[in-house]
Amino acid sequence: MKRRKPEQIVQLLHKADEALAQGQTIEDICREHQVSPATYHRWKQKYGGLSIQDAKRLKALEVENAKLKRLLAEAMLANDALREFLSKKV
Repeated sequence: MKRRKPEQIVQLLHKADEALAQGQTIEDICREHQVSPATYHRWKQKYGGLSIQDAKRLKALEVENAKLKRLLAEAMLANDALREFLSKKV
């Protein structure tokens, strides 16, 4: 199983839309691109209507969001440790 980049997913969805307009079925398209129909529908829900630049920006924002969440969790743990230390000291 290979991971695809958001840009590749958007390109695949655009190709799939063209193929659907020509009369192919979703199952045929998925088989051709080696993805399951469930994956196709999940991608369509997440990336449907995005341009390639939008998909790149979405991925960058997801990475940044994960980093910020990690930093927040670390800061909260440090604050809790300091509070516990100070409460025992008094």
